[in-house]
Amino acid sequence: MIPKSHPRYESLVLRDKMVKAAEKGYLADSALIAHGRGEAFDYLIGEKTTYPAKRAMYVAVAALLLSKNPVISVNGNATALAIDEIIDLANEVNAKIEINLFYRTDERVKIITKLYKDHGYKDILGTLDDEIEYLTDIKNNRATASKTGIYAADTVLIPLEDGDRAEILKKSGKNIITIDLNPLSRTSKMSDVSIADNIVRAIPFMTKIAKDLKTQDKMVLMEMINDFDNEENLKESLQQINLKE
Repeated sequence: MIPKSHPRYESLVLRDKMVKAAEKGYLADSALIAHGRGEAFDYLIGEKTTYPAKRAMYVAVAALLLSKNPVISVNGNATALAIDEIIDLANEVNAKIEINLFYRTDERVKIITKLYKDHGYKDILGTLDDEIEYLTDIKNNRATASKTGIYAADTVLIPLEDGDRAEILKKSGKNIITIDLNPLSRTSKMSDVSIADNIVRAIPFMTKIAKDLKTQDKMVLMEMINDFDNEENLKESLQQINLKE
């Protein structure tokens, strides 16, 4: 039991979720390293959602709402940390959810598939029964893409680091949105909209934004997207990191 009075309570709760997910068999060992890397950046920004991140979230939601076939790509980390929140966002913006794993095994896919179905999401893509295509120029297991999901998507939300996929999908003409606490990562730099925030804060906030933006005129959403400069937003995200004592 982690006492709520502990100054690192929320961070320790997330660590515990990751450990339990690893014990259940759907996280690779390196997933824990990736989580630790993100945790370090979160610590540097004060473990709070910054203004540049919020601005990027509004643009990201606008893009998802305007998309004809938006897809949320999920891995083990995203599932362990925010499965219910991801499902809520997908339902709010009418997006599909697709499993995509770097260290892809049948067993991990089976476990994650069951998790989403147990949490009420029955139409999960990227399963062992799905019709899979392969993205060219990716030389690892992330090359897999559901024929009706990421392969045919116009906008893909990638929560957590995935530089290979972000780069290739952007080259293929898709709109790429990422949630990655590291604004220096290839994932962040390759994306059209980079949200430098913790997934456990970003996804629920994006769902709230979606409830509001769904009532806005499409031209308003287009203006939000057109006025956004991702490179400038990443620079501002970096400026949020305060290394002073």
